Amino acid sequence: MQIKPNFSLKNHNTFGINAKAEHFVAIHTVDELKEALQLPGFSQKFVLGGGSNMLLKSDLSGLVIHVDLKGIQIAREDEDHIWVSAAAGENWHDFVLHCVARGYGGVENMALIPGNVGTAPVQNIGAYGVELKDSFESCEVLDRNSLEIKTLTKQDCKFGYRDSIFKQENKDRYIITSVLFKLTKRNHKLNTSYGDIQKILDERAIKNPSLQDIADAVIHIRQQKLPDPKKIGNSGSFFKNPVVERAVLSKIQKSHPHVPFYEMGDGLVKIPAGWLIEQAGFKGKRFGNAGVHDRQALVLVNHGGATGEEIWEVAMHIQEVVKNKFAILIQPEVNIIE
Repeated sequence: MQIKPNFSLKNHNTFGINAKAEHFVAIHTVDELKEALQLPGFSQKFVLGGGSNMLLKSDLSGLVIHVDLKGIQIAREDEDHIWVSAAAGENWHDFVLHCVARGYGGVENMALIPGNVGTAPVQNIGAYGVELKDSFESCEVLDRNSLEIKTLTKQDCKFGYRDSIFKQENKDRYIITSVLFKLTKRNHKLNTSYGDIQKILDERAIKNPSLQDIADAVIHIRQQKLPDPKKIGNSGSFFKNPVVERAVLSKIQKSHPHVPFYEMGDGLVKIPAGWLIEQAGFKGKRFGNAGVHDRQALVLVNHGGATGEEIWEVAMHIQEVVKNKFAILIQPEVNIIE
């Protein structure tokens, strides 16, 4: 375990922000994690995963602890299901490909989502009609207060839309060390109804899609719509899709009759934040080194050299204009690190 001073985090956040850690250490075992948390002499300790769902607004003082735990293993299985455990530092997309290649169903719609397995439950990541909670069984966490390993069930995690206890009442208390997934071995519940998945399958003349077919379609769609963080800094969807009362939708429909929306029940509807941002005129717009992606307005990008503060200023400007135009306050999906 080597502590490095004045360490650049540019390669440890998908926005490519060149913020610096006063001190940085990568850990590869749970024992090292416990040891790092007990190191004296640091003003604060920040735990870093894959860096995919955050915006660094400034340098980080104290010690940044990079969780780099690796390993995928089968916990148990029966005729229909298999329980697969993945360590927190495993790349999420690689984990999805690992499962698909072995015929384990449940995560194929979430291919190509950036980040690591350990941070996936924090956001309850999701895509194309599927969320992490749908295949989540439990996770092992390290309690920062007691340094004990605990197991949290799906009920314990209180998953919501891009939400969980890890963002709410237990924020900064637990560090996820591994996640256990319950996946199907047969009779897979394929979800092809969301987005353009079925369209891609039709174009490819696939009538009975496999898990690989679904994953390939999702990868194709995401590559067409979303920028590769390795080529241009971004954190995927920056804002959550707002859920509003039907009366708000009805008011928007008077001037925009073709506004897309999804029924949520109880008189609520979800409106795509990307559509709101595009209608507000931000798609493809650039503000210095920061801007909005030209193919997906929901994605803010770093054209090179932007600071976290510059990207945040663009986000707040978008938020204000959308609120003034549609009376909807869109909220960031990414974690803002001050």
